[in-house]
Parts: sequence; C-alpha cells; structure tokens
Amino acid sequence: MVKNILIVGVGGQGTLLASKIMGAVFTGLDYDVKVSEVHGMSQRGGSVVTYVRYGEKVFSPVIEKGEADILISFEQLEAARWVSYLKPDGIIITNTQKIDPMPVIMGKAEYPENILEKIENTGIKIISAEALEIAEAAGSAKAVNMVLLGMAAKFLHIDKEVWLKTICDTVPEKTKETNIKAFSDGYEKAGC
Repeated sequence: MVKNILIVGVGGQGTLLASKIMGAVFTGLDYDVKVSEVHGMSQRGGSVVTYVRYGEKVFSPVIEKGEADILISFEQLEAARWVSYLKPDGIIITNTQKIDPMPVIMGKAEYPENILEKIENTGIKIISAEALEIAEAAGSAKAVNMVLLGMAAKFLHIDKEVWLKTICDTVPEKTKETNIKAFSDGYEKAGC
C-alpha cells in the first residue's frame, strides 16, 4: 500500500529540507520512495509543493487530487489551495501562520478569513499549531519545518528515534540541537 504526503508552503520556509528528511527516513526503512518537488516562484515567496510517496512499490512521484493521506501545510492559505488533494479520511497538519501572497501585499486582494475553520467545517481533520512560536522557542524561526515534521511523524507510526537520527545525519552540526528540539516539541504538540 502506498502512502502519499503532500508538503506545501511558501518559498524559504524549509519545505524541501522536510521532504528530504522524510524521504531519507522511508528509504532507511526499505520502502520504495519517490519525492518530487515543484518549485513555482519559491525564491519570491511563491508556492512550493513537494510530493512524498512511499510503500512497497511506488510507480509515480506525483500525487493526484484526492490521494494525499497527509497534507502538511506551512501556511494557512496553502492548506486551502491544496485541500482538494486530500483523501476523504486524510488529515491536514498545518502551521497557523499567515503569509500574505503578492496580490494581498499589492492591495488587490484580501487574505481570506477563518480558513482553517472553514476547512474543518467540511469534516476534514486538522491538527494545527503556532509552529513559528514553537520554532522560535526551540531556538530559530527557521525550524518551523522541524516542528511540522514532528507533528506529522506522530501520524506516520515510525519510531521517533529513527526521525531524530535522520535529522542528525542531515542538518548542519551547528543547527542540530535546535532542529531536534523543534522536532520533539512538534511531536509532543501533535497529541494523538
């Protein structure tokens, strides 16, 4: 059985590092893994999307609408943009942060209100957190990706130690402590 994880965010938020770590965890457990990155206007704060698929045999790196088991969103509006890719019984793990897209910055649009509440009202399960605050408390605003990865890990039923080892093997030495703390705090925040 193939599991599908869609990671969405805004350029510069660390979505690609999160997908790299996720792919390494699954590969280390002998799953067939396909990771596909769609960059968009990532360098200008535009959408960044990564597909992570793993299982016994994965034939395509692409996740179609209605196929994602988990949607990890680094920003609320991105959750709304990609919610149609979620399976009926899928879950959204999201940061509650709002990052204004260019039309809002230019005054041509308004940031939608109550995004997460509207999604939840359709019956979709959402696990949300102030990931930026958690990351800052762990030592760096750049660790939002580790907070969300920790939250997602709780639902992937893979031993926490496997995740921590992969993070240690992947991130620079000077950021290990912060990344481990951010991941662990996210893992605990996810509940279950």
